[in-house]
Amino acid sequence: MNPILEIFSQGEEIVAGQMADTNAAWLSQQAVQMGFAVTRHTAVGDNLNELIVLLHEIALRADCCICTGGLGPTSDDLTAEAVAKAFGLELQFDEIAFAQIKRFFDNRKRPMPESNRKQAMLPAGAARIDNEWGTAPGFSLLYGRCWFAFLPGVPYEMRHLFLEKVRPALADRFALLPGRLITIRTIGIGESDIQQRIAAIIIPDQVQLGFRAGIDDVQTKLLFPYGYLETEMASLVSNIAEQLGHAVFGIDGLTEASGDLAAVIDRLMQAGKYTLTAIETASQGLLAAKCIGMPWLLGTLFDRSLDSLGQRFAVPVDRDDLMATAEKIAVAARKSAGADFALVQLYAGDDDIFHDKDQPIVLYNVLLTADGFHQSTQTVAGPIRRKQNQAALLALDLLRRNLQHQEI
Repeated sequence: MNPILEIFSQGEEIVAGQMADTNAAWLSQQAVQMGFAVTRHTAVGDNLNELIVLLHEIALRADCCICTGGLGPTSDDLTAEAVAKAFGLELQFDEIAFAQIKRFFDNRKRPMPESNRKQAMLPAGAARIDNEWGTAPGFSLLYGRCWFAFLPGVPYEMRHLFLEKVRPALADRFALLPGRLITIRTIGIGESDIQQRIAAIIIPDQVQLGFRAGIDDVQTKLLFPYGYLETEMASLVSNIAEQLGHAVFGIDGLTEASGDLAAVIDRLMQAGKYTLTAIETASQGLLAAKCIGMPWLLGTLFDRSLDSLGQRFAVPVDRDDLMATAEKIAVAARKSAGADFALVQLYAGDDDIFHDKDQPIVLYNVLLTADGFHQSTQTVAGPIRRKQNQAALLALDLLRRNLQHQEI
C-alpha cells in the first residue's frame, strides 16, 4: 500500500476565500507522481488551538504531511508555535537560520525588521530547511508515525524548497511505488457525454478514473498502479479514446506529453511546414493570442463587422449565407497572405446578442487548404468571455482535425 500523505495549508486568507490554495493542488500532483496516496487537503485559519488539534490528528493517521504557510514574521504566523505546543517541544533560536534571514536583507541593502527574528525560532529537534529564495526557513520533524515538512506559503519559495530539499528527502525516507497517470484530452464534448460513451468499458478496480473540465479542454484521467502491464494499459486507453472519437486531440502519459490544443497544432503545422492566415470575429483576437510566437501563423485579422470584411477582401457580403461568405473571404485572405491555409470565423448575430449571456450565437468556421474547404458550425452560449474562448478553440479545432486527417 502506498504511504498516506496529507496536505495542510495554514492561513486566514485561504479559509476566507480571499486566495485560492494553489499550493495544495501543486503538491498533490507532485506527491501522486512520486507514489503517495494523498487522502486529504485541510486548511486552517490563524487559530492556534485549531492548528494544534489538526497536527495531533494528522500525526495519528498519516505517514507524511506537507504543511504550507504560517512561517512569516507577523503575529498571525503561528505554525512553529503550534508545532511546539502540539508535540511538547520548546522553540529554540537557530543562529544559522537567523544569519540567513539577515543576509537576505543585507543583500538587498535593507534593514532587517526586528520581527523577522521570529522566523529563526524553530521547534527543538526539528531539521531546518534552508530557504535561499525568501526569509522564511522551513523545517521538518518526525512525530509518531508521521514525518512533517513545513514550508513557506509563498508559491515560488514553496516549490523551490519542495523540489530541491523535500522531494529528495521523501524519496530517501519512503519506499515509493509510483503509479502512472494518463490523461486523455478532448474538446467539444462534456464530462457527462464522455462518461456515457465509455460506460460499457470495464475499468479495473485498481485503476482510478476521474474527469476534469477546464476552460480549454475536458480531461479523462486514468491513474494506473505501479507495475500495471504496459500492454493492458495501452489497450484500455486505446478503447476509451476510440469511444471518444475525433474529440480526442492528445494523450499525456503514454509517451511524451501532448500539451494543450495550440501545442498540438504547432507540432503538426511545423511538421508539415504549413503556414496559416486567420480571420477572427467572435474570438476577438484570442485565437492569435493562443498561438502567439508560433512561426507558421503569418497574421490574423480581427474585425467584428461583416461589411468591413467584405470591403477589405472585395467579396459580396451575404448575411443569409454566412458559410458561403466565409468561403469567399478565405479565398481572398489566403491569396493576400500567400499562406497555405486560411481560417475564417464568422458568427450569426449582432453585438447585443454576443454580449447577452442568455443568447447563443452560431459560429461558422471555414478552413481553406489545398484539398478545398472544410467547415464546421457550432452554437455557443454563455457570458461574453466564454463565447470568445469557445470561438477561438472551435476554430483551432477545425484546423487540428484537418491536420490529423480526421473527418470534419
